[in-house]
Amino acid sequence: MPRFAPVWSAISRRRFIKFASGVGVGVALSVTTLSACQPSADVADGPADTSAEAADTGGTIRIGMTASDIPMTAGAPNSGFEGVRFTGMTLYDALVTWDLSVDDQPAPLVPQLATSWSVDEDDPRIWTFNLRQGVKFHDGSDFNADAVVFNFEKIFDESAPHYDAQQSAQVVARLPTYESIRKIDDYTVEITTTTPSSLLINQLPFMFFSSPAHYEALGGDWAAFATDPSGTGPFMLEQLVPRERAVLVPNPNYWDETRMAQADRIELIPIPEGTTRANALLAGEVDWIEAPPSDTLAMLESRGFTITRNGYPHLWPWQFSFVEGSPWTDKRLRQAANLAINREEIQALLGGNMVPAQGILLPDDPAFGNPAFEVTYDPDQALALLEEAGYGPDNPVDVRMLISSSGSGQMQPLPMNELIQQQLAAVGINVDFEVLVWETLFDNWRQGAQSPDSRGAHGTNITFATHDPFAAMMRFVYSESAPPNSLNWGYYSNPEVDALIEELQMAFDPDENLAVYQQLHEVLVEDAPFLFVAHDVGPRAMRSEIAGFVQAKSWFQDITPVSMGQIARQ
Repeated sequence: MPRFAPVWSAISRRRFIKFASGVGVGVALSVTTLSACQPSADVADGPADTSAEAADTGGTIRIGMTASDIPMTAGAPNSGFEGVRFTGMTLYDALVTWDLSVDDQPAPLVPQLATSWSVDEDDPRIWTFNLRQGVKFHDGSDFNADAVVFNFEKIFDESAPHYDAQQSAQVVARLPTYESIRKIDDYTVEITTTTPSSLLINQLPFMFFSSPAHYEALGGDWAAFATDPSGTGPFMLEQLVPRERAVLVPNPNYWDETRMAQADRIELIPIPEGTTRANALLAGEVDWIEAPPSDTLAMLESRGFTITRNGYPHLWPWQFSFVEGSPWTDKRLRQAANLAINREEIQALLGGNMVPAQGILLPDDPAFGNPAFEVTYDPDQALALLEEAGYGPDNPVDVRMLISSSGSGQMQPLPMNELIQQQLAAVGINVDFEVLVWETLFDNWRQGAQSPDSRGAHGTNITFATHDPFAAMMRFVYSESAPPNSLNWGYYSNPEVDALIEELQMAFDPDENLAVYQQLHEVLVEDAPFLFVAHDVGPRAMRSEIAGFVQAKSWFQDITPVSMGQIARQ
């Protein structure tokens, strides 16, 4: 199936192009089953507490997250996609979302609070959305067009009394072409973009909807709302203790009967250090951990814990700075770095739990194309390029990178970066790291390399999704995406790339869209604005009693079917 075909092929030559309620967007990726690795000597010994929960309930499931704090709960989560997973998609809904119920194909886009949408063929900047009727917020108020307009104003309209800069900062960069919204009737809204953009639909899953009535009832105070939020999602927030835990309970009035929450309670517990998470699982302090350290997987599996993995559209890169004074402005240095790192060694470090990167996209992505520059391990060619640029082991170049010790999608950033540091030093690239708390590094991503908070760094190490052209490329390499518009942290600018992105936004035909996307990826691999390192397979470890979890080929996972033992809550 061609990339975007379900959406783009629905566009006809009629004045309005109708999108059926079952559309999907995606590209096939292979499931990756990889071997586990050796136990860690640093993990506490002893059996886990595996006492069974009562058979007639869904039980309590305690999840150890990689974040150092509970992600924001007012409707625009921070902490990267882990925040979207755990306090976004649980408490709230979006106009469109991903179908996370299957694990053998990429998660497609499906309607959620919108039932259908259309694009005006005469002015393709205008999108019309028909809203789902009968949906209630947790406080009992109605979801309708007024609520949709209210939430877009909350994010985009600085003059609105309910505008929240903190929430806005989490969303604005994900919808860079948004211009305005207006209510047509109680269940129809019209969104206008600054330019025609075929990519808007891929960006809307990050726009969640909070209750206007509940906000007003709390005195128009978003801080108060965060402690007592009201969305339309399948869970409600019962308790919030910053840096300690958040407790979610089922929404008994959830509108989608196929996604009723099965667990009695979900407890979200921040545990940013990987070995500490593994210890907590072994000690029975949590039931499920995100991103277990690679050297604990075999041991955890031998103790009876379930290990899940699945390949998904993810890239672990270094994003280079192109501001004045950055060594990475020289393409020879960028290509040399990509040739100097041995990804198979990094893969071995992770116990096999990665796919070596050959570009931004997974190698089997239909849009990968045929790049002229081959991303591989070739230290001799790396040395030749460095010598041409005036560097080498006897005359090394110094670079400074911002990294984190953990974080959503960050895999195992400290040991991975330490190995890369050693590999680059062998060819004459000396790397100095500044390790930041994940939330601080993520906030700096939106500020850009020119910000004083970037401390003069020459690059940043933040993973990102690659499930569509906007997520994978436009955010980072389009000149118009420089901060504060989006996440072109390094201020990369390439006229050929800009032209291809603008062509892609107008490419509503699926075959044309794919051809332009391939060409864009080929150009970017050759120009190497990133150090292309790894694609994650998302390992998780959990108690064997946990039932119902399906690890989708996605950054995002649905925890509504998950329970401590199999039940069927209606």
